[in-house]
Amino acid sequence: MAKGHRSQIKRERNEANRDLRPSATLRYARVSVQKACFVLDAIRGKDVETALGILEYNPRYASSLIKKLLESAIANAENNNGMNRENLYVAACYANKGPTMKRIRPRAQGRAYRIEKRTSHVTLVLDER
Repeated sequence: MAKGHRSQIKRERNEANRDLRPSATLRYARVSVQKACFVLDAIRGKDVETALGILEYNPRYASSLIKKLLESAIANAENNNGMNRENLYVAACYANKGPTMKRIRPRAQGRAYRIEKRTSHVTLVLDER
C-alpha cells in the first residue's frame, strides 16, 4: 500500500502525467462549439505562421478569438518553455461545451420561445518539430 495521504498520492500521480507542452485556454467564449470547430479544423497540424495567416483572412467570427488565443500560446511557448517560434506547430486544438445562457423571446399569441446563447471552452496546444 502507498504511503501518504490520498490527496498527496493523487498530486504525485497527476504531476507525473502532466502535459508539459505549451498551451492556452479561452474559457466562456461566446461562440458555439460547432462554429469554433470549423476554424480549429483549418489550423490543426499547421505551423504557427501558416495558422496565423489562415486565421487573419478567415471571415468567421471565431477566427478572431482563436487568433488571439494562438498568439497567447506562442508567447507562453517562448517565455515559459524557451521554445523557438519557427519550430512551433499546432499539435492539438479542440473546443468543449461551456454553460448555455437561456433567454426568452416573446412570440405571437402570448407564447415564448427559448433562445440559447451557447458558450465554449477553446484549448490550443503547441509543440516543437
